[in-house]
Amino acid sequence: MEATIEVTGLRKRFGPTAALDGMTFTVTPGRITGFVGPNGAGKSTTMRVILGLDSADEGTALIGGLRYRALRNPLSHVGSLLDAGALQPSRSARGHLLWLAHSQGLPARRVDEVVDAAGLATAARRKAGGFSLGMRQRLGIAAALLGDPPVLIMDEPFNGMDPEGIVWMRGLLRSLAAEGRAVLVSSHLMSELQDTAHHLVVVGRGRVIADTSVADLIAAASGDRVTLRTTARAQAMTVLAQAGAVVAATGPETLTVSGIGSQRVAGLLGRAEVPFSEIGAHRATLEEAYMELTRDAVEFPAGGAR
Repeated sequence: MEATIEVTGLRKRFGPTAALDGMTFTVTPGRITGFVGPNGAGKSTTMRVILGLDSADEGTALIGGLRYRALRNPLSHVGSLLDAGALQPSRSARGHLLWLAHSQGLPARRVDEVVDAAGLATAARRKAGGFSLGMRQRLGIAAALLGDPPVLIMDEPFNGMDPEGIVWMRGLLRSLAAEGRAVLVSSHLMSELQDTAHHLVVVGRGRVIADTSVADLIAAASGDRVTLRTTARAQAMTVLAQAGAVVAATGPETLTVSGIGSQRVAGLLGRAEVPFSEIGAHRATLEEAYMELTRDAVEFPAGGAR
């Protein structure tokens, strides 16, 4: 089976609300594709349509060229984690996985393999209902890996993970992609995706806003800005603003400057005898790039503090 996810022209309404409005993108093998957007952007609905849990009004969602419902023994084609709480709480972790394996014609030894891979060996016979969120996440990931699928879809897999779990999750995602699998990961943790994902699909109001590599998105957001470190922040801001620069304070001793280059910044500060210890091209974070892209696509903006 070809390890791809192809989403084409998905449209979906819930009453008067357009959840999906022409959603189109492709997840290719061998890389981690981050799927990001504000709450209400259509991420969960898109993943549910891909997995046959919701029907689209228009468009198609294919896994290896087939609709989910056409897949025989689907866990051998696509593994997913959408809701870590979707389990029978009275079953043990191993019992839960055995039930899934039996439904797909998979051997019991595969259950033991994914239990070990997910770090659940010592908790495998405990009732899953007593698991912490992080442990339920690990159980959900074990279930997603059960059929050794070429395609993986994970919604917020870092939720509830402790630092060791986050490091493990990063490594797991990278290793899955390195094996040639197509990996789609939805997350609100931009810092984790910046260190993990190769590609990003940014969505808002049910449609794709950007479909690009993480590196290209960060480079575009960085622009020609300059990062400056100085112990005389207020004085530096005054000098640079008078020269026509746009200056923003980003820390107690750091400024971001746009409108003039680093050499001119250095010259202006030198002539004004304003001390500075560091000056260089600004490199945006993925969070900065994301916030800029989605500024007009936020469905539920928070109000000011009262």
